[in-house]
Amino acid sequence: MKDVNIAFIGGGNMATSLIGGLLADHVSPARLCVADRDPAQRERLAAQFGVRTCEDNATCAEGADVIVLAVKPQVLHAVCEGLADSVQRNRPLLVSVAAGVRTDSLQRWLGGDVAIVRAMPNTPALLQSGATGLYAGAGVAEEQRDLAEAILRATGLTLWVDDEAQMDVVTALSGSGPAYFFRIMEGLEKAAIEQGLPAQSARLLTLQTALGAARMAIESSEPIATLRERVTSPGGTTEQGLLALEKGDIDALLGKVLKAARERSQALAKLLDES
Repeated sequence: MKDVNIAFIGGGNMATSLIGGLLADHVSPARLCVADRDPAQRERLAAQFGVRTCEDNATCAEGADVIVLAVKPQVLHAVCEGLADSVQRNRPLLVSVAAGVRTDSLQRWLGGDVAIVRAMPNTPALLQSGATGLYAGAGVAEEQRDLAEAILRATGLTLWVDDEAQMDVVTALSGSGPAYFFRIMEGLEKAAIEQGLPAQSARLLTLQTALGAARMAIESSEPIATLRERVTSPGGTTEQGLLALEKGDIDALLGKVLKAARERSQALAKLLDES
């Protein structure tokens, strides 16, 4: 991958996290180019990473082996149409990190017969602790899959799905998921303060408990249910807290959470496809 030229269309948070991860993986900044219309954003990226920047998307994309589409879904149609001539001429791999935009829409906007990989990263990618779902469209070669995975793996875990419809579930789970965990932590912190803990203590204990639980789950090969059972003594405090969660039908609530987010992802995809 060190000899691959990568163009980023859009220089926001996701591009920033990917560039940082690639440079940490010893990819030369000379191999990277970022297109962004915001002069301040271009100046920041050039100063922070030493990468080449452009105002014009097509100029940045010319000669790239991989083009990473890192713009908002609402503007992706126009961006793709502006890149179509260059893409058809040079045949790069396209990696889209735009939520909800289907590969058939991208194919249509780019002129067809393009190697496209969809990626759904999440915000912890900014700390190289992300979780990214990947889907390879028709015509993506094995070496191109490997290349897309290497780029996204620079920000954390990567996981392939075989059915593009599963990307809506990925979006609902890991794409939106950090916000769910933040909300749970927010609620625990608030409850601890209301029940007598100082605010700073409630915050630190909440954050460290969440981090510790996640690390235990990651480093164990056992099911999460087994880890939960192991820390739940019969008649103890943990059991009582869990009983309160079960009375609130937490499984049904979380099912509704994912369903709502998945259906919104599907609806947005339809809107974008019709744009």
